[in-house]
Amino acid sequence: MVSSHNPILTLDYIPAFESLGEDYFDPVAAAEFPVHHLRFRNDVLFPSLGLDAGEVTDDMWLEAFGQFRGRSPFLAMRYHGYQFGEYNPHLGDGRGFLYGQVRGTDGRLYDFGTKGSGTTPYSRGGDGRLTLKGGVREVIAAEALQVHGVNTSRCLSLVETGEQLWRGDEPSPTRSSVMVRFSHSHIRFGTFERLHARQRPDRVKSLLDHVIEYYYPHLLGEAEGDRYGKFFAELVQRVAQLVAQWMAAGFCHAVLNTDNMSITGESFDYGPYAFIETFDPRFTAAYFDYSSRYCYGNQPRACFWNLELLQTPLKMVMDAADLEAGLDLYQGCYRQEYSQLMLNRLGFATLTPDLTDDLIQATLRVLHDIEIGYHQFFQALRHHFAPTWQQDASTILVDLLQAGTDEEQGAIDQWRSLYQNALNQHSLEQMEAIAHRLAQHNPDIVPIRAEIEAIWEPIVAEDNWQPFNTLIQKIQTSVQPA
Repeated sequence: MVSSHNPILTLDYIPAFESLGEDYFDPVAAAEFPVHHLRFRNDVLFPSLGLDAGEVTDDMWLEAFGQFRGRSPFLAMRYHGYQFGEYNPHLGDGRGFLYGQVRGTDGRLYDFGTKGSGTTPYSRGGDGRLTLKGGVREVIAAEALQVHGVNTSRCLSLVETGEQLWRGDEPSPTRSSVMVRFSHSHIRFGTFERLHARQRPDRVKSLLDHVIEYYYPHLLGEAEGDRYGKFFAELVQRVAQLVAQWMAAGFCHAVLNTDNMSITGESFDYGPYAFIETFDPRFTAAYFDYSSRYCYGNQPRACFWNLELLQTPLKMVMDAADLEAGLDLYQGCYRQEYSQLMLNRLGFATLTPDLTDDLIQATLRVLHDIEIGYHQFFQALRHHFAPTWQQDASTILVDLLQAGTDEEQGAIDQWRSLYQNALNQHSLEQMEAIAHRLAQHNPDIVPIRAEIEAIWEPIVAEDNWQPFNTLIQKIQTSVQPA
């Protein structure tokens, strides 16, 4: 029996995507699971929904996001996509659906989207399920990226479902789960690509108008041609900023297919991702990415290519010159955002352009040549920063930066000299602001693979969730507020 007092079920759901019509989705039912164990509920998101976490019991939570009672229809979204460079017309939500859409307290539209909720017409022979480890990893990724300042989706819910799954990339049988993702939109580049494949410019236009109405409403006052051009220019800039955020955070998404690119420029769908351990542009997170197409250093290029591909369906309703003008903004926007984010991580709000470029390049050279931990380096800056570095460059990170060769020593000396130069652009009174910026932009906890495995082992061995809960709490509090 469905509770009539469940605040999740009585939210003001808006059928925004549903209003596009059934050419964009298939109504589906959720799977029935043998058990429902609540493993994570993201109470910090409740204020965004105007809810009081204390008013939502775990039973209410499981009713909504484990048993999936009291809501319908659920919509499996239709889309295509370029996967590792090859066009695939056999895609769509294969193990998830759009649960519902609500307005947040900030006035923006939010999606609840599932993962692991059962088969759909697009399951392609799969079981439509999500492994528990996959769900745990996605919770961790989203929370860590949020702390890094990345424009990311979040995990709202993770429920263990009691089934045994067989997977080639995990010891099997393995445990199952269902997750609910909280994001601004699940409309993908591939949603448009499907409509181009079907040669439906009318549908492309309907979808584009929908996207602007709900996600770029500040453009509604523009004439149609100007509105479309400004939409694409803004999307290009959002994507460029997102990639810069990943790169500065030392994050490799791993699967940047066009069906994993959001039309709002938001990061989502975390599978074989990894935070890099050392600065290696060739680091490849996905074991099946044999050509390193989506390696860490290729992420800016991969997302630029995805934007190029998106021009094809948009050309059915937009001026080609406007699309090219928008795409031309990508490189400059990426460089500007990446430079600012790296300056923040180094403790500075602004430096001269030449010093900014020289300092960032020297930092990357030290990180690459000395092979110290990428995150360890920035954490050391945060915790060992001292105003006395202005007077004696040789004391800057003296315990961390150890050279094995003359070439390595030269890289360290150059970086120290540039960092001291940057410090000397600031007064002694400004050293406190630099220390605060270092604490604000360099999280103490970054979940590299070894740390994720360390919290997974107790779950497997003894169903001990305390290390997982502790890790999430530490991640969420690992930087100082602005």
